[in-house]
Amino acid sequence: MMEEDAAAATAADQIRGVEQQFELIDSANNWTPCYQQIRNESNSYDFTAEASKKAENKNLNRYRDVNPYDHSRVVLRKDTSGPNKKRSDYINASLVRMPNAQRKYILAQGPLPHTTDHFWLMIWEQECKAVVMLNRVVEKNQIKCHQYWPTGFDGNNETVFSDVNLKVELVSETPMDYYTTRILRLTDVDSGKSRDVHHFHYTTWPDFGVPQSPMAFLHFLMVVRQSGSLDENVGPPVVHCSAGIGRSGTFCLVDLCLLMMEQGKKHVIVRDVLMEMRKHRMGLIQTSEQLRFSYLAILEGAKKLLNRDPDMTELEIFRAEIVPDEEEDSPPPKPPPRGESLRHNNHVSSDEAPSRPEILPELPPDRPLPCEPQNNSNHVNQDDSLEGEPDRKRRKTEEEEKAADSNPVEDELKA
Repeated sequence: MMEEDAAAATAADQIRGVEQQFELIDSANNWTPCYQQIRNESNSYDFTAEASKKAENKNLNRYRDVNPYDHSRVVLRKDTSGPNKKRSDYINASLVRMPNAQRKYILAQGPLPHTTDHFWLMIWEQECKAVVMLNRVVEKNQIKCHQYWPTGFDGNNETVFSDVNLKVELVSETPMDYYTTRILRLTDVDSGKSRDVHHFHYTTWPDFGVPQSPMAFLHFLMVVRQSGSLDENVGPPVVHCSAGIGRSGTFCLVDLCLLMMEQGKKHVIVRDVLMEMRKHRMGLIQTSEQLRFSYLAILEGAKKLLNRDPDMTELEIFRAEIVPDEEEDSPPPKPPPRGESLRHNNHVSSDEAPSRPEILPELPPDRPLPCEPQNNSNHVNQDDSLEGEPDRKRRKTEEEEKAADSNPVEDELKA
C-alpha cells in the first residue's frame, strides 16, 4: 500500500509540475512572449544547413526557410553505379533523437512530386515501420503535400518508383471518424524483399485555430503507440505535415513529454524538451497557439495515463473519453493572412492534385478548451499551424477567402 501511495504521489507531483508551468504562462497571458523567447533562443543555435542550400538541392525543399540541419539531416545512400549514381543524398528530413526518453523520430516535409521517390527510399533505408501524416493533400485549395501513396481507386493499387526501384502497394485502408489507417506494402524491386508500413493519416486537423480539446488528438496518438511504431526497437517513424515543423512538432512534443512522465521522470519541463527537439530540426512548434495546445494535451493525457485502471489499455481510456457535445452555432473567426513563403507556388496544379476529391469526415465533438485571455498581440500564424474550426463549420465567402490570401505576413522563419 505504501508503494502504491508513493507512486500516486509521484504521479500527482508530475502532473502538478506541468500544471504550474502552464498556469505561470496562462495566468499572465504570456504565451506570445514565451513563444517569442523560444524562437529567439533557438535562433542562437550555431548549426549549419549547408546541404539544403546547395544549388542541386534547393528545388528539393518545399519552403525556402525550413531547412534540415547538417548534423541531423537524414542522408540517403548514393548509388555507386547505374542510372541513379548522380542522385543527390539530400532530403528535407531530420532525425530527432531523444535518448532520455528512448524515442526517435524522422520529421520531414510533405513530399513534392519530384521527391516522392526519395521519401520512400528514406523509409526503406531507415527501416521505418510507420508514417504519421498530419495534413490533407490539399487544404484551402493549396497543395500541402503530394499524393505519395496509391489511392486504390480506378484500379490504382500500386505505384512503382523506377528511379529508386521501389514499389508501393495499398494493402488495406480503414477510415475512422477523423483519421484513416492504411497498410502500405513497400517492395524493393531488385531483391524482391517487402515490408509493410503503417500509414496513420489524421484527416481533420483544423485548418485555422486549435482543436476544441486534446482528446481526439490523444486518441490518435494512442492508436499510433499501440501499433508499436514508436517503440525503440524499430526504425524511427516518419512524422510529417506540410513543412514538417508545426503539426509534426506538436505531435512529437506531446508524445515525448507523456512518455517521460510515464517513465517516472520527476521533473518534465515542457519548454526544455521543446528546446532540445529544436536542436535537431528548426522551428518545431510554429505558433503560440500550438505551444498552449501542447501543454493542455500533455496535462489531459497525463491525468488519464498516470491514474488509469491497470486493466484498461491506453487506447481504451481515450476512446471512452470522446463523447458527443452539443453543436455550436457560432461561426469561426476569419483566418489570418498567409506568410509569403508558405503561399509561394502552392496552389493546386494538375500534376499534384489528388486523383479524386477527398471526402472529409467531421471532427468528433470534444469538450471545449479553456479560453486563452484576449489581448492585442499579433500572433504569427502560418499554414502549418494548429489552425481554425473544422471545415463543417466554415461559413466564409469567396471574398473573405480572397482577402485573407492577399494580405501577406512576414515569414516566421528566416532562411
